[in-house]
Amino acid sequence: MKTRFAFVGLTCLVLSMSGCGSSPQNLINGNPEKLIVGKWEAGEVGGLVTAEFSKDGKANLTMFGRTLEGTYKMPSDDEMEWTLNGKTTKYKVKVTATTLVVTSEGKTVTYKKV
Repeated sequence: MKTRFAFVGLTCLVLSMSGCGSSPQNLINGNPEKLIVGKWEAGEVGGLVTAEFSKDGKANLTMFGRTLEGTYKMPSDDEMEWTLNGKTTKYKVKVTATTLVVTSEGKTVTYKKV
């Protein structure tokens, strides 16, 4: 009886601890807020878009030789709010160490880490 009680107690402890910690995406890809920091490029020469995200929540977007300064925040692992020129847009994001996929209003842009 004591063995059965100990087994049940240990099982409950393991199950309760498995609910703690990072989400599955964080365990596989790392923390998206940390992974997004850095410089990213999308497109080709002549139509190259560069996005740069800093640790302090600042973000720059450069296209056609013009840089727009703004801010960003990630309310969850797969969402980003990006504010450029006073306009905030919400995006679905998937970020890994080498790619950043940004989707809004049915349009998707895939960036590569520089």
